[in-house]
Amino acid sequence: MSANAIASITCIPLRLPFHHWREPPLFAGRPRDKLDSALVRVETNDGTVAWGESYCVEPRALQAIFETLIAPLACGKQADDASLLPSMQRMLHNLGRSGPVVHALAGLDIALWDLRAKRAGVPLYELLGGKRRDRVRVYASLLQYYADASLLEQVSQRALAEGYAEIKLHERTAPALAAVRRSVGPDVPVMVDTNCAWLPDEAEAAISEMLPYKPFWIEEPIWTPENDQALAALRARVAVPLAVGENASCALALQRMVENATVQYVQPSVIKLGLTAAWDISRACEGRGVTCAPQVAFFGPGFLASLHLIAAQPTEVSLERLYVELAHVPYGRSVPIERGWLQVPDAPGLGADPEAELARGEYAH
Repeated sequence: MSANAIASITCIPLRLPFHHWREPPLFAGRPRDKLDSALVRVETNDGTVAWGESYCVEPRALQAIFETLIAPLACGKQADDASLLPSMQRMLHNLGRSGPVVHALAGLDIALWDLRAKRAGVPLYELLGGKRRDRVRVYASLLQYYADASLLEQVSQRALAEGYAEIKLHERTAPALAAVRRSVGPDVPVMVDTNCAWLPDEAEAAISEMLPYKPFWIEEPIWTPENDQALAALRARVAVPLAVGENASCALALQRMVENATVQYVQPSVIKLGLTAAWDISRACEGRGVTCAPQVAFFGPGFLASLHLIAAQPTEVSLERLYVELAHVPYGRSVPIERGWLQVPDAPGLGADPEAELARGEYAH
């Protein structure tokens, strides 16, 4: 039996308790005190272990998908077979072109990249053509504080004191942005993610109210997020860059936005689309006036995969980091954030494996 055949695939929920200096924010209508994704562990017949990460909103559902669909289709197959993922995507397409099955495949895709790089004995960025920078700036991505000016000012100052030089808000109002701008001064880039706050005919006026406070970009301004015609029309009318992509219904939808220069920034999530699709999107941006700035609201192998992507792509961008206090900081010792910067790891594969307590599932519940 081939040493490179896949022997097992395991889904390990990763539910990291967090605190963000106020009562838990709402997520899907409920208070949220854990940040969820799932580790994907792939082992080949010779004992080589690689890691990926999948978006996960319900661990029981994602584990069932891995156990009943992903593992039976992939186990026994050659891990270096370039047709493995595309064939699985086609075989499972009638279960949805977005959602948990696609997210599971994304996690497997990341793990297979980690495996290929480990087998080659090179950092993952080498498989992407080599790194163009040794370190990457990180920006502090604040969770929602519901326009509480005092908290926004306090947390923004805290981030600056820790060395972050760029900040993103998850807010929807001009007064919230104004509070942070007063706090950080005129020169710190401040992005605003509105999480699809406005209908197309509402967005222009809402953004215009924010313009005096110099937003760096406005992210996900329109409901529905895949309404590319409305986004293109809004881009033509507002004097601030737009960013979109985290909620793209599929990789093709985001590719089309790149081809048509619908917005200035596209934000693929590797734990939803996979590293292969995200890298294809990054390459498609070249020469089109569009910048790939991945969405990175997670902390495991997908975080490192996004770091390698940013290190390898021609255009320099900062890496998103949710700015919270975690009960456990993945890669806190192996790939630490230092004064707002990440050194790109040079060890084979992603550059680090999840800590033993994560691999054992100590944060699975």
